Amino acid sequence: MTAPDTPAFLDVGSGAGRRRIAVRARAGRAPGLFWLGGFMSDMAGTKATALDGFAAEHGRACVRFDYSGHGESGGAFTDGTIGRWLEEARAVFDAYCEGPQVVVGSSMGGWIALLLARALAARTDDPASIAGLVLIAPAPDFTEELMWKELPPDARAAILRDGVWNLPSDYGDPYPITRALIEDGRNHLVLGGSIAVGCPVRILQGVQDPDVPWRHAFRITERLPADDVVLTLVQDGDHRLSRPQDIARMLAAVAEF
Repeated sequence: MTAPDTPAFLDVGSGAGRRRIAVRARAGRAPGLFWLGGFMSDMAGTKATALDGFAAEHGRACVRFDYSGHGESGGAFTDGTIGRWLEEARAVFDAYCEGPQVVVGSSMGGWIALLLARALAARTDDPASIAGLVLIAPAPDFTEELMWKELPPDARAAILRDGVWNLPSDYGDPYPITRALIEDGRNHLVLGGSIAVGCPVRILQGVQDPDVPWRHAFRITERLPADDVVLTLVQDGDHRLSRPQDIARMLAAVAEF
C-alpha cells in the first residue's frame, strides 16, 4: 500500500489548545519507521520523503507527520513549544504505530525522539515500542544550549520584554523565537543526566554543521547508557545532511534495524 496523496488528520489537545495534526501513514511490515522532523521543517522534506521511499521499496510501514504550526498541520508556529510538539509526537505514535518502530529524528526531531523513547521505555503497556533510534544532527536542549546561551543581550532582552524575537536564518525567513519556547524547553532538558532510551542508537553528525556543533553529538553519546551507540562524523557534512551520500548513510543506519 502507498501513503495517501492527501494526509489524514489527528486532533491533539482540547479546548483552545486543540490542533489538527497532518499525518501520512504507509502500511507495511515491522519494524516500522517513524519520522520526527526538525524546527520549521515538514514531512515533505528530502530526508522524510527518502525515508518513505525506502519504506515503499522494502515493504516497511512508515509514519510521517507535521508538528502544529508546520507544513500541513494546523496551529500557529509561535504557539509551539517542545512539550507541545512532544505531545503531538506521542499522540501520532500511539494512534498510528504498532509493534517495533525505528524512530528517525532530524535536528529538533532528535531531541523529541530521545524524549519519546525515554517516556516509552518507562511503560510496559504500549502496543508499539522503539527498536532503535537514528538521529541526524540531533539537537537536544538546543533552546537553552544553542539558542539562549548564545544569543546577544539585546536579543534576550527582546524575548523577555516582547515575548518573541526573530532569529535570522540561512534557510529562508527568520525564525520567531518565543519566550514560551525557551521557558518550556527548560522543562525537557536531557543533557544533565543519563538518557535511558532502552534501545540502540545511531547518530549522524556533520563536522561542518553551523547550527549544531559536532561536539554536541559527543555530549549526547556520553549521556546514553546503552552499549550499542554508534556516532558517525561526516567530515564535510552540514546541518541538513540531505545530499545523496548523506541520505544513503541515513538509510544504511535504518537498514540495520
